[in-house]
Amino acid sequence: MKGIPILHVEGESIAQAWELSLIALHEHGCNLATEYDKPGDPPSKDATMIVSIADPLREPMIHKDFPGGPLELQEYVMEVCEGIKDHLVRDPQDPTDTRWEYTYHQRLFGYEVPGRSPIDQIEGLCQKLAKTPHTRRAQAITWKVWEDNDCYDPACLQSLWCRLLEQEGQAVLSLNVRFRSNDAYKAAFMNIFALVQLQQRMAVRIAELTGRPVTVGRYCHMVDSYHIYGSYFREFEGRFLGALGKRTLAQRTLHYADLKEMMEAARPVILEKARSLAQPK
Repeated sequence: MKGIPILHVEGESIAQAWELSLIALHEHGCNLATEYDKPGDPPSKDATMIVSIADPLREPMIHKDFPGGPLELQEYVMEVCEGIKDHLVRDPQDPTDTRWEYTYHQRLFGYEVPGRSPIDQIEGLCQKLAKTPHTRRAQAITWKVWEDNDCYDPACLQSLWCRLLEQEGQAVLSLNVRFRSNDAYKAAFMNIFALVQLQQRMAVRIAELTGRPVTVGRYCHMVDSYHIYGSYFREFEGRFLGALGKRTLAQRTLHYADLKEMMEAARPVILEKARSLAQPK
């Protein structure tokens, strides 16, 4: 193939699909430099990646080898789905404000366009699907051309696209997600897990609007640049690849159902931590 490889993996669950995507990327990705490399860093492994997850709520959902733990995962879900860190987003009109450029929650639930009120794209998406289940126009975007082309840290997640399909007398919600750039090892698992939680919440909302159950269907994670940074190859090869030959998939994964109560119980601590966070303006 001329140019950057296009890779595709399929898994039954989040944990299995993420693991397969890293293996495929390590074995078949190309070598590319990045804008974040320091002198002496080896090139990254990079590819365009399509990760298909047949049943994103199937257990085991959690992979032990993602860089984090259950509480960090819960915090990230709350950040994406509930906006607990939206207060850390900078004022784009203030050049002295050095807080974050964005949060995904803010871009999805309160997309700001100059001259009009913030737009809740997720509610609009759910309303559109409730009215016309087969519509091809149910999407939400994050990119702001007037800001992101020139900012230091533009949004990696680009869009969500949803559609309902009638299967065996039930409405099934499918979700396509597109990233322009995704750190395969350090970020992708948490990204996928949180967005599947959002998919589940959208299914519940559409069910409320239509008065009939909506099931979570397949999830498709599409990334223009899916990469493992060369600066942590040693960690990746030792921690992740090293575990593949020593433990079974069951030993490398966890059931979300076994951790959910503990993760939910941590919500007050996580909320207080988020409230206490402050970055200089």
